[in-house]
Amino acid sequence: MKNLIKLTSSVVPILSENIDTDQIIPARFLKATTKEGFGENLFRDWRYNADNTPKADFILNDPTYKGEILVAGKNFGCGSSREHAAWALADYGFRVVISSFFADIFKGNALNNGILPIQVSDEVLQKIFREVEKNHQFQLTVDLEREVVSLESREAIPFEINPYKKMCLINGYDDIDYLLSMKDKIEVYEASRPFNF
Repeated sequence: MKNLIKLTSSVVPILSENIDTDQIIPARFLKATTKEGFGENLFRDWRYNADNTPKADFILNDPTYKGEILVAGKNFGCGSSREHAAWALADYGFRVVISSFFADIFKGNALNNGILPIQVSDEVLQKIFREVEKNHQFQLTVDLEREVVSLESREAIPFEINPYKKMCLINGYDDIDYLLSMKDKIEVYEASRPFNF
């Protein structure tokens, strides 16, 4: 995975609440077993008409909104536990998702796939939405080491993250990469153990 330490980016706002994993990536696109290509179908039914033409009024089709940070309404990632939702977000290019609440399984899937879910208060979320509405190039800075998200350097908002997952994101590790990073220590430990058969 690509590591994440500090990121400054403009944001893509989706104000809807209760965005479930079937809206993030519809079930008919779950046939693939690799992570590549899912970004094409991120929010597929919201992005495209039945004839596959882009819906002009959907945010991902508006060229004035770009960035690696998705800001979404409360209860993001609810519904089924499909990991493909995180795959689709990552493949599209999102590194961070900010909301005032995340479904637990989605949160775990996001962290396992290199996406940082940042939970903020409802008030902060609405503040971000207002700032982006005024300026489509409004930027946020996410500092994972300090565990703060800054609104164009004016206000630093703390967030919480599991220390192990923080270390994995900073180093670009998934769980297997973490174990491999400990290989030398594991070998030393194993060599020191008496084997009794």
